[in-house]
Order: sequence, then C-alpha cells, then structure tokens
Amino acid sequence: MSSKKTIISDSNGLRIDTYLSDVMEGMSRSYAQKLISEDFVTVNDMAVKAKYKINKDDKITIEIPDAVIYEAKAQDIPIEILYEDDQIIVVNKARGMVVHPAPGNYDGTLVNALLFHCNGRLSSINGIERPGIVHRIDKDTSGILVVAKTDNAHRFLGKKFEEHDIDREYSAVVRGIVSENGARIDAPVGRHPVDRKKMAVNTRNGKNAVTHFTVEKRFRKATLIKARLETGRTHQIRVHLSYIGHPVIGDEIYGGLKKGHSIKGQALHAGRLGFLHPSTGEKVVFEAEPPEEFKILLEELENE
Repeated sequence: MSSKKTIISDSNGLRIDTYLSDVMEGMSRSYAQKLISEDFVTVNDMAVKAKYKINKDDKITIEIPDAVIYEAKAQDIPIEILYEDDQIIVVNKARGMVVHPAPGNYDGTLVNALLFHCNGRLSSINGIERPGIVHRIDKDTSGILVVAKTDNAHRFLGKKFEEHDIDREYSAVVRGIVSENGARIDAPVGRHPVDRKKMAVNTRNGKNAVTHFTVEKRFRKATLIKARLETGRTHQIRVHLSYIGHPVIGDEIYGGLKKGHSIKGQALHAGRLGFLHPSTGEKVVFEAEPPEEFKILLEELENE
C-alpha cells in the first residue's frame, strides 16, 4: 500500500523538486525527482516535470510507494583480503566500489563480494541489505574496512566505534600549500543547509567532529597529509579539509576538482586501521598502501 499526502504550497517560484525536499521530512531532492518522473507527484491534479516552478496555493499531491526491501546477493567479485578469522574479515576496498547496496547501486558492491567469499556468513545486525557492515568509507575513497562475521563481533566493534576507540588514519593529497606542520580541526559536521546531498561544517545542527592532521610532504601547489579521525562523521575529512581551504584533490563535491591530474575521484586513502579484536581483546593494526593511481598522482605533483 502506498501513502498519499496533499499539501498547499506556501511558496512561489521554487522548482517543485527543491520545494518537496525542503518540506517533506527525510526526502532528498533526487528522490523527489524520481517520484516526479514516475508520475507520483501532481500539481492541481496534473503531472509535472521536476523543473516546474510552483505557485502559491498550488495543490501538490505526493504518492509515496512502499519501500522495496532488497536482499543483497552473493557475487563473485575479486576483493583484497588483509585478514580473516571466524569473527571478522578485514579488506582493502578498491576506489570506485560502493560498500553496500543502495538505490542505484544494487550490484557490484563490497557486500555482494563478501557474501560470496564468506558463503553468506556475515552478521545480521544491519539486516539483509548491509550484512556485516560496521563502518563505511565513500565509493571513491580506497582503503581498509573491518567487517563483522558474527553478531557478537558486530556489537563489540560497533560499541568501539561509538566510543571513538578505533585508530583510523588516512593519506590525502590536498590543494594548496598547508602552512602548518600539523593541526587539530574541531568543527561540527552536519547536513548542508542548502544542498541536502552535501555535508558541511554546521555550527547550528552539526555533530561534534574532530580531525587531526600532519603534513607529510609539500609540492609546488599541493600537500600530502596524514589525517587521523577522532570522530567519524559522514565525509568528515573531506568537509574539514575543504573548510580550512585545502580540499582533497579530485573531490568534485567539496571543491577539490582540478584539471591536469589523472586521478579519478578524491585522493583519499584509509591506510591504517587499529582496534581491539572482539574475541581476544588484543590490539590489532592493519595497514595498506595507497592504490597505484594515488602513487601516480604523487609522481605527477613531484614533476610539476
């Protein structure tokens, strides 16, 4: 059963997709566009396009179809495994791979690959769409993730992440010359007040976010840094580095896109992950070098 809602517009001149994302709780602009394109939205009982500009007192009817629960399927996809036992599996995720299925990316994800490799034996805490997933990194960020095979391991690791009792270190190449040798960025991160698809430093509605960084090497117009997460908000490193005027090279969302470099996606790699093992309680640390395209970028910067 779908649900319907009718609202009377109190604005004038806004695109309808923008308006719906503002007034409908939890609705993104992209989802509003999908509903409009599939004729689930009418204005004054007539179908419209996403670019339609609303008038005050327009009658807008939105039909929201029931969500389809997707069960991730096992797929034979190569992945780099750094460690595995009966409780956890640690992988070095390739850049360009989505961590778990979501609208637009139901196949070819890390979860699909893990279900095949582990014969379906992953923790059930996050349901059938995200089995085993304790934490995530962005599609275009490469690097280390720990995945839980059992519910006990998932609960243990989840608590450690909540308590910020996890060592997470990233390598990043940022635009411009960072003058400090190191610094602590303490700025709350939350949803961007205008663009709902982005995160931003948000002092009003953001959550506490702290990133530490040190400079590894300076190039003519860029800097290689190591960043350590004290907290783990969505896009935290990318938002924080953009906030201080040094966005990650290749990051088209937060201002790091620059012509002349071969790297696709942001130059950000989760190279070190340390945590207490859920069975033994002993500290384990895993490291992985950045991918080849990251190293090629460094060579390009060296030769500029």
